[in-house]
Amino acid sequence: MEGFLKSFETLVGQVGAFAWGPPMLILLVGTGFWLTLSLRGIQFRKLWYSLYLALIKRKDEGDEPGDITHFQALMTALSATVGTGNIAGVATAIAVGGPGALFWMWITGLVGMATKYSEAVLAVKFRVTDEDGTMSGGPMYYISRGLGWKWLGTLFAIFATIASFGIGNMVQSNSVADAMEATFHVPFYVTGGLLMLFTALVILGGIKNIGKVTGILVPMMIVFYMAGALVILLMHITAIPAALAMIVRQAFTPTAASGGFLGSGVMLAIRMGVARGVFSNESGLGSAPIAAAAAQTKHPVTQALVSMTQTFIDTIVVCTMTGLILIITGAWNSGKTGAELTTFAFQTGMTGGGYIVTIGLVLFAYSTILGWSYYGEKSIEYLFGEKAVKPYRIVFVLFVGVGAVAKLDLVWSLSDTFNGLMAVPNLIGLLLLTPIVVKETRDFFNSKGK
Repeated sequence: MEGFLKSFETLVGQVGAFAWGPPMLILLVGTGFWLTLSLRGIQFRKLWYSLYLALIKRKDEGDEPGDITHFQALMTALSATVGTGNIAGVATAIAVGGPGALFWMWITGLVGMATKYSEAVLAVKFRVTDEDGTMSGGPMYYISRGLGWKWLGTLFAIFATIASFGIGNMVQSNSVADAMEATFHVPFYVTGGLLMLFTALVILGGIKNIGKVTGILVPMMIVFYMAGALVILLMHITAIPAALAMIVRQAFTPTAASGGFLGSGVMLAIRMGVARGVFSNESGLGSAPIAAAAAQTKHPVTQALVSMTQTFIDTIVVCTMTGLILIITGAWNSGKTGAELTTFAFQTGMTGGGYIVTIGLVLFAYSTILGWSYYGEKSIEYLFGEKAVKPYRIVFVLFVGVGAVAKLDLVWSLSDTFNGLMAVPNLIGLLLLTPIVVKETRDFFNSKGK
């Protein structure tokens, strides 16, 4: 049995190396560049309009088809992406690749906005209405209905279902339990029980309940984390120009070894920045369009404009604030990495700053559980029908508790691998359906006279 597990771990590692390896990262970013060119830089031309739709024009879309408002769909998607990647992912990228890695995270985020926009256009365009009147959509639907390749849509749904129990569930509850035990000395089983309870109270009510909760929780947690980060940045404001210069300079030149940092070449900075950037904002992985498909909207482009702000907020805003604090406090070359590094940087920057990271990590991870429960639910529904939804929700809640108390080395590897594999069918769908995205975009703005 031990030999089998070791062989299985090796196989998972090899598949994971492909799923998050250089060819896949090049394909993910390359798709973003292709869509940016095809849509004539829509993420730059329409950024302010999209932010207005997402954050200011908060009218009730009750007369339009869909289950939740634009804002709730955005918050549900953000709940799944603003998570450990913004705390641990940024830290890992800079600890291994140097400050220049943050520059490549920016590039990944900027082109990823076009990818996220295109995913949402297709998700709304090809969504279907279930028997209970709710909407279902996402890559499995636009691949099967748009390309006629049901087998490829099924493959995506399988990958997403497996990932929902790992990256979207157990590894998140495990991170919360670790943080609560380390900072507040709360036993793992207590954290697991509370997480199960709070998860069940939300997800058993379906997407409308999830949308209402994330619509309140996500803005609160992002503002809380950003407010703490902003205080530290203002306390060290004179160091910010030099930090920005270092980020740009070391994006194109090797970073010398210093302190606990071993040094980094340009290619390593690029690889770490791109990998952690994609991991953080999930552009191209196909998860967020599942939430976008539930939005109340008459035209796919309206929700797509809102959806692309998700990547802007996640990577360009939240990740940048984290990265700047790592650099201006000098913590980035301390030899630490992951969430421990970010906690150390916040604590160095401000007394009590470590508590901001711990509380932020707890809220981010819990919100990720809520968002991914919906992604997995819609994937399982696609595979087995609506009858499988309620059993899935119950099993999902139970796995939250398991994740809080279990050792998850293999689960981390397995879930990370399937999370990356989701990109393969999704990118095929995006590339082949680009003409539809372009046509929908052109028709929308022509009708608006813009």
